[in-house]
Amino acid sequence: MLETNYQTMKLPIAPTPNHDEHHPIVVVGAGPVGLGMAIDLALRGQKVVVVDDDHHFSVGSRAICFAKRTLDIWDRLGVGERMVQKGISWNIGKVFFRDEEVWNFNLLPEPQHRRPAFINLQQYYCEGYLYERAIELGVEIRSKHKVTALTNHADHAQLEVTTPEGSYQLRADWLVACDGARSPLRSLLGQSSQGRIFQDRFLIADVRMKASYPAERWFWFDPPFHPNQSVLLHSQPDDVWRIDFQLGWDADPIEEVKEENVRPRVQALLGADNEFEFEWISIYTFACERMDKFRFNRILFAGDAAHRVSPFGARGANSGIQDTDNLAWKLDLHLRGLAPESLLDSYCSERRYAADENLSHSSRSTDFITPKSDISLLFRNTVLRLAKDLGFARSLVNSGRLSTPSTYEQSPLNTPDQDSFMGSVAVGGPATDAPLEQAQQPRWWLNELGQGFTLAVFNPCSDDLLKVKALEAVAPLSVVVIHTPDHSLDAASSSWHVLTDSVGVWQQRYDAQAGSCYLFRPDQHLTARWRQTDHLRIQAALHRACGH
Repeated sequence: MLETNYQTMKLPIAPTPNHDEHHPIVVVGAGPVGLGMAIDLALRGQKVVVVDDDHHFSVGSRAICFAKRTLDIWDRLGVGERMVQKGISWNIGKVFFRDEEVWNFNLLPEPQHRRPAFINLQQYYCEGYLYERAIELGVEIRSKHKVTALTNHADHAQLEVTTPEGSYQLRADWLVACDGARSPLRSLLGQSSQGRIFQDRFLIADVRMKASYPAERWFWFDPPFHPNQSVLLHSQPDDVWRIDFQLGWDADPIEEVKEENVRPRVQALLGADNEFEFEWISIYTFACERMDKFRFNRILFAGDAAHRVSPFGARGANSGIQDTDNLAWKLDLHLRGLAPESLLDSYCSERRYAADENLSHSSRSTDFITPKSDISLLFRNTVLRLAKDLGFARSLVNSGRLSTPSTYEQSPLNTPDQDSFMGSVAVGGPATDAPLEQAQQPRWWLNELGQGFTLAVFNPCSDDLLKVKALEAVAPLSVVVIHTPDHSLDAASSSWHVLTDSVGVWQQRYDAQAGSCYLFRPDQHLTARWRQTDHLRIQAALHRACGH
């Protein structure tokens, strides 16, 4: 079966409605963030309309590095396996100074995870797979429907939408703006982003070639083939390789993208005998900035529309996808009458914290990669020289601190620990995967977390478990029993969702003891945990996690 050519595919243009419309949820922007938002809501039973001013998928590779947390989210949305099968999986990064390797690192050093640390996949594939999944779920996607006016009301947003056939009015009870870094909606609302603009230029060259390089991230500081600058090399599917060249602020953006000027740079990296052809050439500058607020009455901003970072560290698309992972369940619970509208304020506070964390990492990476003074350059080069032999210097090397999910330690939705826990997951942090079994068939823990809250109870006492199970009838909660092979379950267990921790990895990662229980939010973040199962404390934590 031939792969769809998503680079040249034109999406159907939706007809223009002949009357004004009212919809409960409208998403503006059909990139990875907007489509992920629509899919997540559709899986929860919500009706969503997506409008986008284009009718093509992304041109060029653009966002190509998708982190393990994003893959875990995509698994929940039903597209993770397809992304991984097509993408290039990798865990290893290497850093070179001039012509010598000075450090390498493994982003997923421990075994027993379903997904790799990262995959590389061109953005047009990502968008194509998400688009097809959204259509499969009945999401209405209106291509070439451009929002040209926006009015913000206390209880709705009013949009004027222009199409090739005319215009119409669209009223949304809730509007999610996922329309990218230049966000027309942000401008229409009279808002802006604040932050730091970096005065540097980088060249992207996607080249198609046969090469035997391993699937790793290679980053050069001051290489002999591109002196006084930096270079990044990544592999992609279809024998495509992504090369980023730092050019400096004085580079002419018109001249630098001409093939006759790009070819010598690529040839210097690859060697004179390597043959290649260009698939995409682009030049970019970047900024680290965010909006002051992500919510304006019924209008919510996500992804690059709300915040944007430099590309080093793959924090842009990954952070945007985590935005929608945070927002969708909260909006769904509110629309179903199970949570107050104020729950949505926790989206803003949690994701502003995540944005600030990403902005900080991204700014520090950019300062290390592009020193702005002789002293900064001397510091960087000294660190790189020492990194080959000294561990403390390796911790200072910064070729882009690669994307990791945020831990919402200060979230008001959390129930603080009353007991002492070790393990690799903190309250507020995303769940860690682990291998389990069900009826002797292999399972992965993250795949067992559903669309609602999940309570995991480890080696429980049957009397306590019966009281907890009763909560399923009155709350958006599923109870999962995890037990070790030496822990016996009574006859009632045949009606329970039971998983076996045969190799003890789940127990170790969550520091579980008999009776320990863990409450996970619908976005798979741990929100409460206890050493002993107590249905009253669990009920109170659920109430708190729903924003009451």
